[in-house]
Amino acid sequence: MQAVTISLTEVNQVKRFVSLVEHAPCDVDVVSGHYTVNAKSMLGIYSLDLSKPVQVLIYGDDCVGLAKQLEEFM
Repeated sequence: MQAVTISLTEVNQVKRFVSLVEHAPCDVDVVSGHYTVNAKSMLGIYSLDLSKPVQVLIYGDDCVGLAKQLEEFM
C-alpha cells in the first residue's frame, strides 16, 4: 500500500483526479477524517470535506506510477 496526501480544491481538479485513477488497474481510496470512499467515484469524493487535504491510498504493486501522476495535486 502506498499513501499520498493531496488537495482537491477545484471542480476541474476532482474531474482530472477521477479520470486518472479510474484507469488504474488497482484499488484506490480517498480518506478524509473517519470517512473512506472509492477514489474512482466522483460522487463519493464530493461527499468528503475537500477544504482540507485528503489522503489517497493506493493498493497493489501494479500501480507504482500512479503516485507519480498524482504529484500535480500535491
